[in-house]
Amino acid sequence: MTDVETDDNTKDNIQENEDIKDVNDEVQVDKENIQENEDNQDVDDEIQEEKEIIPVVKSTKKWFCLRVISGKERKIKERIELEIQRSGWGEVVTQILVPTEKVYKIRAGKKVISERNILPGYILVEADQPKFSGEMITGITAIPNVIHFLGRTNPKPMQDSEANRLLGKVDESMDLGESMLEPFFVGETVKIIDGPFNEFVGDIKEIYEEKKKLNVIVKIFGRGTEVELGFTQVEKQA
Repeated sequence: MTDVETDDNTKDNIQENEDIKDVNDEVQVDKENIQENEDNQDVDDEIQEEKEIIPVVKSTKKWFCLRVISGKERKIKERIELEIQRSGWGEVVTQILVPTEKVYKIRAGKKVISERNILPGYILVEADQPKFSGEMITGITAIPNVIHFLGRTNPKPMQDSEANRLLGKVDESMDLGESMLEPFFVGETVKIIDGPFNEFVGDIKEIYEEKKKLNVIVKIFGRGTEVELGFTQVEKQA
């Protein structure tokens, strides 16, 4: 065998060894990737198991309806809060609420804002039901002008849907502002009390509640003319 052939064989063997080494390296990388994926899967499985064993704690707080003398709700609320503070019931009886909404009237072209009870003659009491004991119930119902809880000595909690409806209405009034106590109606006759058409009388054609404006048809020289006016620029006809 010549030296040239020997060199060629040597080169072939070296190349073959390098190819085998590359294949082995690739196999090793694949094994490492497979092991890494298995490790990640194990971690995911452990996290999922931890999530599955975390107990869901359901709140035991409920809203109760307390019947009181109508018109005295605010004063009674203050007295109940003082009694809760004095007796140390704050961790059990957590909220006292008089459900109200903001309303307004238009009087002499001015917006007069007030609050109106959504549930006259009732106060809402939030309490931890299992801990809401006879002593607390008796103490609250003994306050002047309080009549009794719905359910009397064994107060029945409100349904969640009903409580959420009332609370949602209160929140909505706070977020969106006051609503009109005596709303306008399409076709209603109003008297203009401000602006260039002062003292004119017209009929409401459209109401723009969000803008607090009205489209009023006013008769001028026997012809109907549309005029856009603010709520405070008109008043209802007696």
